[in-house]
Amino acid sequence: CLMFTNNFDPVAFDLIIFEIRWYSLSYIFGVFFGWIYVKNFLIKEHEVKIIFDNLITYIIFGIILGGRIGYILFYNIDYYINNINEILYIWNGGMSFHGGLIGVIIATYFYTRRNGVSTLIFLDYISLSAPIGLFFGRLANFINGELVGKPTNDTWGVIFPNIDNVLRHPSQLYEALLEGILLFIILNIIFFREQYKTGQCSLLFLIFYGFFRIF
Repeated sequence: CLMFTNNFDPVAFDLIIFEIRWYSLSYIFGVFFGWIYVKNFLIKEHEVKIIFDNLITYIIFGIILGGRIGYILFYNIDYYINNINEILYIWNGGMSFHGGLIGVIIATYFYTRRNGVSTLIFLDYISLSAPIGLFFGRLANFINGELVGKPTNDTWGVIFPNIDNVLRHPSQLYEALLEGILLFIILNIIFFREQYKTGQCSLLFLIFYGFFRIF
């Protein structure tokens, strides 16, 4: 039996004054590499690149506010009602993809409408690069030992000691491969087809992400 015990330290760097956690770095890496990818490989027009640069700030706020609010409302509202001061402790984890998704859509809609450009094309760009952030985020989930998989009797698995001593599927790594790498490949193949229609990647991102998450 190939068994692995997850004893990773969620803190990447301890700077004495404050800690930098892998979870926080996953967001930074995801946004940075996603931004680089869109600007260098997807957008050709200089003016559109400038608009996308300015949109990034809105996206970041949409991810953080939407993700945190979504997590509190969808998953743990009773706890935060009794621990209001911990609502801002996002470095400890506790972000909802669904909330972040809604936050990004709202932020993109208002920004693009204000600037008179197509909302759908920018949502396409975000959808094409989002799997990069999902990949890093799922790796951080694995390091944190959260979102663990079901117990397994297979010949291999992972023990998450902060949960229990049961051999489990590393569902976070499955999601990193499916929602991160495979989804990135699928969407980019579709986007670079000659007959691509604006909005397809936004729609297919939701469909494939939902399918992979359920799986």
